[in-house]
Amino acid sequence: MTRSIVNSGFLVRTCVIALGIFAAACLAKKEDSTTLKTGTWRGTLMLQEQELPFHLDVARNGSDGYIVYLRNAGEKILLDEIRVDGDSIDIALHVFDANIKARIEGDELHGLFIKNYEKDYKVPFHATYGDTYLFKKGNPGDSIPDFSGKYSVRFVHEQDTTPAIGVIEQLGDSVKATFLTPTGDYRYIGGTVTNGKLQMSTFDGNHSYIFYATKLADGRLSGEYYSGKTWKESWTAEKSEHPVMPDPEQVTYLKPGFERIEFTFPDVNGKKVSLSDERYKNQVVILQIFGTWCPNCMDETKFLGPWYEQNKDRGVKIIGLAYERKDDFAYASARVKKMISKYGVGYDFVIAGTNDKAKASETLPMLNKVFAFPTTIFIGRDGKVRKIYAGFNGPGTGKYFDEYVQHFNETMNDLLSEQATARVQ
Repeated sequence: MTRSIVNSGFLVRTCVIALGIFAAACLAKKEDSTTLKTGTWRGTLMLQEQELPFHLDVARNGSDGYIVYLRNAGEKILLDEIRVDGDSIDIALHVFDANIKARIEGDELHGLFIKNYEKDYKVPFHATYGDTYLFKKGNPGDSIPDFSGKYSVRFVHEQDTTPAIGVIEQLGDSVKATFLTPTGDYRYIGGTVTNGKLQMSTFDGNHSYIFYATKLADGRLSGEYYSGKTWKESWTAEKSEHPVMPDPEQVTYLKPGFERIEFTFPDVNGKKVSLSDERYKNQVVILQIFGTWCPNCMDETKFLGPWYEQNKDRGVKIIGLAYERKDDFAYASARVKKMISKYGVGYDFVIAGTNDKAKASETLPMLNKVFAFPTTIFIGRDGKVRKIYAGFNGPGTGKYFDEYVQHFNETMNDLLSEQATARVQ
C-alpha cells in the first residue's frame, strides 16, 4: 500500500511537470506567432483584382520598439511610428495621412491599407516574412526579352492622352524604371520580366501604381497601368532618344496684365502672411505650390530644405503654399507641421487651400491655372515673377533630376546676383 501511494505521488508530479512543459510550449508558440519578426517582408496590396508587391524591412528600435523601411527600387522610406499591441500592428506611413493596420500571424500579416483622409478607402494588405522576390520569377531557361531603353510614352484614359518619357533599366529579368509626365515623375518603380511580360510596381505610402507591358513585333511596348482602387489606363511606348513633352515653363503662366503674385494666407499657426511683408522685401522669393499628400512635392521639399539652409544668407526666402486634402485649417496645419518636423524644413509655410486644382487656381487668380503639384514660382528682388516651373523631376529620374538641379541653381544664381532695389507695391 505504501508503494502504491509513492507511485501515485510520482505519477502526479510527472503529470504536473508534463503539463507545465506543455503550457510553456503553448505559451512560447503563442508568443512566436504574435511577435513581429525582424527582416524582410514581401507586402502586397490588392487593387482592382491586381496584386501590387513591395518590400518592408523590419528592424528593432530599442528593446520594445520597431522601425520599418518601405522599399521600392532604389528607395528606402523610413517609417518610425510603429505601434505593436498584442497581435496587432499599426504602421503610420511617413508624412502621409495613411496607415497599414494588420494582424500578426507568425510569418504572415493580414490587414488593410487605409487612407484616413478619404471616406472608406481601405485596400486588402498581406505580407509574408522572408520573401525577397517582387513579382514571381519565370522558369530557368525561359527566353527573357529586353525592355531596357528610353521611350516616348502615351498613357490613354478614355479620350484623354498624357505624354510621358519612360526610362527602363534591365539586368537579367529584373527591371527598374520611372516615367516622367508633365505633372511630375512616377518615382521609383521596380519589377520583373516573367514569361515575356514586363511587370512593375511602386508604393510610396500614399500612391500605388502597377504597370504591365508586352513587347510587340516592331519593338513597341503595349500594356496597362493601374492606380489605386479605380483608375486604369492603357499605355504604349516607342523607343526614342529624344522624346518630347510640354515645356514645364510654359504650362502655367501669369495672365495678361499681371507681373506679380499677391496673396494673404495664414501660416501654420494662423498668422497672416503676404508677399508684401517686410521680411520678403528685396529678397528673391520661391513660391512652392505643394501638398503633403503629394510624393513629388515631398521630393521637392527634400531638395529645397537643404538648399535653403545652404543659401538663405544670400537674400532668398521660400514660402510653401500648402493645398491639403481637407478644407479644414486644423487638419491642414497638423499635416504641414508633421512634414516640417519629419524633414526638418526651415523655410516658411502657409495654408493656401485644398488640392482641387480648380479651387487652387481660384486662390491665385493672376495665374492661368494651377496645373501641377508641385509648381515652383521664381520671384525677383523687384517682386516680379520671372519664371514658373510646373512639376518636378525627382531623384528617381536620375540624369533628369541632375539637369533640373543644375537649371534651378543657374536660375537662382542669376536672380540672386541682381542688385537689391525697393519693391514697388
